[in-house]
Formats: sequence, structure tokens, C-alpha cells
Amino acid sequence: MFINKILVALDRSEFSKLVFEQALALAKVTQASLMLLHVLSPEEEGSPYVPVAYSGFDYYSGVRAQTLEVYQEQWDAFKRESLEMLQSFRAQADIAGVSTEFTQNPGSPGRCICDVSHNWGADLIIMGRRGHSGLKELFLGSVSNYVLHHASCSVHIVYLPVVTKKTEVVQQTESISA
Repeated sequence: MFINKILVALDRSEFSKLVFEQALALAKVTQASLMLLHVLSPEEEGSPYVPVAYSGFDYYSGVRAQTLEVYQEQWDAFKRESLEMLQSFRAQADIAGVSTEFTQNPGSPGRCICDVSHNWGADLIIMGRRGHSGLKELFLGSVSNYVLHHASCSVHIVYLPVVTKKTEVVQQTESISA
């Protein structure tokens, strides 16, 4: 199996830098091209909070419109900052001589990653995993778990670095072929 196209799923966490660095290193070795993907989702940490739905009582008529306006401004800033992150990673890849493009799509992260991967013809998806478990994973879901079970290509999961008692950083990775 040759790796010619690598889809790199990124969010706005600092952990995404590690995911990108691993993807870039692999792309350099295999001479693959990269597609950097950020999914715009209210589920992402750091995204603006969706305004709470109001009941039928509208005591202050301007509050609802003002709240939605503030939310839209925050969402636009979130989108802009996310695009800047993608552009920055693309510039780093260009300097390294790796052909790179990027896209930012709205939607459900797991489904969007699988769809973009399939439509672009990716040979490999590289993404991170935060390590949510138990109730947190049950309620929030696991994007990496969804992608592992629905992707049409191989998936490489980069685990969030675990800090040990001696404050050493241990990095774990897992690869699964489809």
C-alpha cells in the first residue's frame, strides 16, 4: 500500500500541533500530499456557546436579537481564527516542500472527516484522541471512535500526551488499517 494522500483532522487545541507534526513528518518520508481539515462544530472545545433557547416569554424584546448578534460575532471570530491556524500549518508544510491544501467545513466532526476523506481519496487519516472515557465519552461521543469505524481508509490515531508523575511527557500512537 502506498500513501499518496493524507487527510489531517485538526481542531484548535494545542494538541493539534503534535498531530500536524506527525502528519508532516510522514508526508515528507512518503512524498504524500496533505489535506488539512478543520470541522466547524459547536461541539469543539473553545467554540462559542450556542445561546440558550428562550421560553415563550419575551420580557425584553432586544435581548434575544442582541444575544444572537453577539453569538454570530463570536462564531465569525472562531471561523477566522480556525482558518488562520490552517493557513499557518499550510505555510509550514510549504516550507518543508510538502504539497498541502486545506478546507474548513461545518458539520458533525466524525461524519465530516469520513466524507472529506472519501471524496478526496485519502489513503490515510491522521487525527488526535483526547482520551475521554466513561460518561464523558458516552455523552460527548468520540470522534476518533466514529472515524475508526466508518472511514474508508486507514486511520492513525495520535494520543494526547500523558504527563507522568515525574512530569515526563509520554506520547502514544496507534495505527489501524481499514
